[in-house]
Amino acid sequence: MYQSISIPASILFVCSLVVSGCTALPSAGPEVGSSSYAAVNKPSSAPHAVVNVTPETIRVVEKWEPSSGLGSFRGPGAQSIRIGVGDVVGVTIFEASPGGLFIPLESTNSAGNFVNLPDQKVDSAGNISVPYAGSIKAAGQEPAAVQRVIEQRLASRAIEPQAVVAVKSQTSSEVSVLGDVNAPSKFAVNADGERILDVIAKAGGPKQPGYETYVTLQRGKKKATIYFQKLVREPSNNIYVLPNDTIYVYREPHAFMAFGASGENGRFDFADETISLSDALGKAGGLLDTRANPGAVLVYRTEDRKTAAKLGVPVEKFPDDHIPVIYRFDLRDPGGFFLASSFPVRNKDVIYIGNAAIVKFMKFITVVGATTSAASAGRNVIE
Repeated sequence: MYQSISIPASILFVCSLVVSGCTALPSAGPEVGSSSYAAVNKPSSAPHAVVNVTPETIRVVEKWEPSSGLGSFRGPGAQSIRIGVGDVVGVTIFEASPGGLFIPLESTNSAGNFVNLPDQKVDSAGNISVPYAGSIKAAGQEPAAVQRVIEQRLASRAIEPQAVVAVKSQTSSEVSVLGDVNAPSKFAVNADGERILDVIAKAGGPKQPGYETYVTLQRGKKKATIYFQKLVREPSNNIYVLPNDTIYVYREPHAFMAFGASGENGRFDFADETISLSDALGKAGGLLDTRANPGAVLVYRTEDRKTAAKLGVPVEKFPDDHIPVIYRFDLRDPGGFFLASSFPVRNKDVIYIGNAAIVKFMKFITVVGATTSAASAGRNVIE
């Protein structure tokens, strides 16, 4: 006689989990195996390279520097300051002896045979006016060039005239320093030249720590940004400012994210210019004894092609200039902690600590227990 066998739904559900490899179980991140991550993160959807960290890896990443700089603005050096529209200039004219155009014969001026003309502002057309010399183009000229023009025009009227042109007030050669500085303002550029750090110091210096500060230089239609600490460390980037430059100082706190089997998950700010992976793990509460797989500590970041090539990554397989790289640490090896202490964490790094294999098994047991309990309760209600 044929007898049907009723299989509880809970058993069917458990079997389905086994068949599917328990992929339906909840997880905080990728499943980390001993071979490759390609089985979890398909290269077609998220291409990346995996690097098992060694002492050579540390030597490569330690030499990395931010690529941003002010190289495109480098020029011959400090440039002479030229008179501009709106500047106030003073003109002094000397004659060799009294009785000339400006100095009366009966003059008793013991200070010398000269006359100071009233200060005047360069008009919108870029001109100044000198008696008997007429309107003289001053905008765009150095003071010495304007002096020569005045002397030439007065040569037939005055006695061996010599002129001195002095810029009393400059508005056309100012530099603006804005943003996260203690005293944002506009400054006239000194004739002997001033560098970026000079004008930032004039503005009271950055409000925030240097390791959280960036500087953007805008000159005409060109713009470039540099990390403040790099600006300080590399004198070649501390270039001369030019009239009408705008320097914007801003804060960008450096931080990393920690996920997975760490004591705390979240975003953590740096407390210094550089921190190591061991520092970062300490900030995130370390590895959880009950969950963490010390052989699966991962650091996610993007590297430039040059650095990736030095790490042994086949860069020809990646079309972009920045290549996603996963650094893998095995802290089961005592030497792994020395590597973690030497590995520099960068801004926006993501640290993930994988779960131990037993955690997945315990999740499976929990799901099975909850399912069978629910099924038993259902049968009791029906009966």
